[in-house]
Amino acid sequence: MTTARTAPRTDGGRISSAWQTWTDGDHRLAPIAGALVVIWVAFGIANPTFWTPENLVNLSLQSVSTGVIALGIVIVLLAGQIDLSVGSVSGLAAAIVAVGAVAGDWPVALGVVVALVAGALIGLLYGVLVARFGLPGFVITLAGLLVVAGVQWRVLGADGSVNLPFDSWLVKFNQAWFVPDGVAWVGAAVVVAGVATIGIVERRRRVLAELPAPTVLGVLIRPAVLAVLLAVVVGYLGQARGIGYSVVLFVVLVAVIDVLLRRTRWGRHVRAVGGDHRASLLAGVPVRRTLVSAFVACSTLAALGGVLAAGRLAAANQGTGGGGLFLTAIAAAVIGGTSLFGGRGSAWSALLGVLVIQSIANGLTLLDLDAATRNIVTGLVLAFAVSIDTLLRQRQRQLRSVTRV
Repeated sequence: MTTARTAPRTDGGRISSAWQTWTDGDHRLAPIAGALVVIWVAFGIANPTFWTPENLVNLSLQSVSTGVIALGIVIVLLAGQIDLSVGSVSGLAAAIVAVGAVAGDWPVALGVVVALVAGALIGLLYGVLVARFGLPGFVITLAGLLVVAGVQWRVLGADGSVNLPFDSWLVKFNQAWFVPDGVAWVGAAVVVAGVATIGIVERRRRVLAELPAPTVLGVLIRPAVLAVLLAVVVGYLGQARGIGYSVVLFVVLVAVIDVLLRRTRWGRHVRAVGGDHRASLLAGVPVRRTLVSAFVACSTLAALGGVLAAGRLAAANQGTGGGGLFLTAIAAAVIGGTSLFGGRGSAWSALLGVLVIQSIANGLTLLDLDAATRNIVTGLVLAFAVSIDTLLRQRQRQLRSVTRV
């Protein structure tokens, strides 16, 4: 038997290994980010207004509420389930906040809490029906879509529309409050330093434990890319109004949930259940509890998305949460790289996916194209993303089959 020699690693090999560290795994951020850059370049050439700081500030604000809802979809998809009622749940949450503040004379904060609790209870009901009684999540949440939409209309009453006061902190938070430039730069520096420190500490821990560890270049490339990205974002958007506090909230939520999904037992259970339900049972994973928690997280984030949408529009009406919002949120999660088949994806899928969808909508609007064209283009992008996901899944199966042989 001949033993193959391992060639010494050259600088090119180290760079290739570093790049593989960045692109491999569940994230696969590079191809999606590359597609987003292509979309931005194309729309910027077609209409330079797309590249203006003011338009990009508006694009970021428009992405928040849908992105938060898509973040919940990522969690439930990772668990191998689906929630079709997220649009209706967000609409009900918006109605609760608006009606409570105007008709009920509640403090806005109380309305927000009630809306989030309502979302959590809806998710709890779904989770129990799916995990305890074995009902299909697709059918249950489809029924929930209709029921919750009906409750939303009842809450809004005969008028069907309620306006929030413009001096409300919720409206200001979503429309008028922006991070000061100095604070934004300091925050960006802290984030980059934190990511670099975590990477170095993690590498040192693996080296001391004699486990496979990434190269130093592989560790440093992530904070380096992040530093350039944050510098461009903070500097360019700072030429207009800057970065909205609602955008910061969305990014923080994505980062926190990413840590929960990758670094905690709960996150590993979610992926395990979505990857192989039967194997998870045999391995002692609390499947029922994990499914319930995934549905609760999804509905709670949908409610939060509705609250943010009410603040962004300063109103809630019967159309809030409708118009295929749930399809847009699911499309954002899938386009961002989360698998429809469960077990594979990232919280950052919500961020990248919603940016892709909102960029397409924004760019086509600037080109004065109608909603039909926007739907067609978004649908084609979604079909492409699902096709790639299916091909990747088939490729992984083939590799596993070859390994077993």
